[in-house]
Amino acid sequence: MAIEVGSVVEGEVTGITNFGAFLQLPEGKVGLIHISEVSNVYVKDVHDFLKEHQKVKAKVISVDAKGKIALSLKQMEESPETPAKPVKPKTVPGPEKKASRPAGPMSFEDKLSKFMKDSDDRLLDLRRNTESKRGGRGANRGG
Repeated sequence: MAIEVGSVVEGEVTGITNFGAFLQLPEGKVGLIHISEVSNVYVKDVHDFLKEHQKVKAKVISVDAKGKIALSLKQMEESPETPAKPVKPKTVPGPEKKASRPAGPMSFEDKLSKFMKDSDDRLLDLRRNTESKRGGRGANRGG
């Protein structure tokens, strides 16, 4: 059985790292399920989703020239996408909450505006401090 992009393979988890899990595939090949391809929900620790020696089915998403096989569990689970989608509707009411900004999460524009203001304030403070140490603008040093 050739391992091709888009095919589904079954393998055994042989190792778990902080960036993903390695799967022993048929014909002695090894594939990697990157942490971003483990689940449709946020994965902080791969150990929460996979255990060593566990048998899993994964979809082949790429095979590079060196023979590295990238696998995905996320693309296998179609139905768990629905629990991941309710996260988005929480941001949909955002414009309604914009009127009461302190109570709700900040929108991207609000965060960007705050960052730019803080950044400008810090730069202004930095310029003032360095100018005063150099004798100010256009001031000659004891000449």
